[in-house]
Amino acid sequence: MEITNVTEYEAIAKEKLPKMVYDYYASGAEDQWTLKENRNAFSRILFRPRILIDVSKIDMTTTVLGFKISMPIMIAPTAMQKMAHPEGEYATARAASAAGTIMTLSSWATSSVEEVASTGPGIRFFQLYVYKDRNVVAQLVRRAERAGFKAIALTVDTPRLGRREADIKNRFTLPPFLTLKNFESLNLGKMDKIIWQTDDSGLASYVAGQIDRSLSWKDVKWLQTITSLPILVKGVLTAEDARLAIQAGAAGIIVSNHGARQLDYVPATIMALEEVVKAAQGRVPVFLDGGVRRGTDVFKALALGASGIFIGRPVVFSLAAEGEAGVRKVLQMLRDEFELTMALSGCRSLKEITRNHIVADWDEPRVVPRL
Repeated sequence: MEITNVTEYEAIAKEKLPKMVYDYYASGAEDQWTLKENRNAFSRILFRPRILIDVSKIDMTTTVLGFKISMPIMIAPTAMQKMAHPEGEYATARAASAAGTIMTLSSWATSSVEEVASTGPGIRFFQLYVYKDRNVVAQLVRRAERAGFKAIALTVDTPRLGRREADIKNRFTLPPFLTLKNFESLNLGKMDKIIWQTDDSGLASYVAGQIDRSLSWKDVKWLQTITSLPILVKGVLTAEDARLAIQAGAAGIIVSNHGARQLDYVPATIMALEEVVKAAQGRVPVFLDGGVRRGTDVFKALALGASGIFIGRPVVFSLAAEGEAGVRKVLQMLRDEFELTMALSGCRSLKEITRNHIVADWDEPRVVPRL
């Protein structure tokens, strides 16, 4: 059976993967209300297509932090991809590079920054958690720089891990043949040997237990003293924090609720996006992470002011189903759907996508101007 859309990969991944692994990728926090809402919220935004516009040529290219990419669709950081497929992050890196887009490598990856760099050319960002031992953070950043990574995506919504009940039930542990490669060759100092065991987050307590709960805006400034790489702040959901991120020197903002894995009953990211965009006032780019499964979703995010989007679960599900070919296909399907949405909405380039191309259910009733 031919796969015709991104969502179909999830059922295949569920069949193929051990329950513990599938549940780790698929589940959200607590009641999983936000997990469902991340998807459902897109259906509350409708199109206002413009017709009789010459759409024989469509340009989807854009630049992110000065890097030219083929489309505004990028790969979000997702942990432990070798649980999905033996090639893991290698396959994802090759697929992203072939599609001409950006991959963000999780610091909890099962392949190291050096291994991912060895797959060949490509624009790559490195996702970072800040640990209690700042020397560990400095070593991770240094290695990412040396491996040619172009930006740091600093995850800021995880002073503690959210409660993911499927992981607790399954007593989630990283399979014994895998390790968190970025921690292997570090001088761990105060960080003990990596021991995977289950605590009430369901995720291995070791590395999670090392995340610094005291992380604050001053640490975002500190990070800029140890690296010249641009810093994207990932996990912003409010105007207040968008303004603080810009004051703290962020080069960009990723509107994210951590795939609905942290605090349940936060809004869908597509619902929080416009507030953040308005607060940013064009000073830094704002990106959307969470819930994107269709090209129409990409268009809606851009119409609400996003400079681009990141996909997470579609990558691990397609990786589980078909390895590198699956990830390539997901990127191609989203690209094709997005191009079609642009054409049918009367937009020939990203700059032509405007707020007037959509109507959201929270909008005021529209007064239509008379010609």
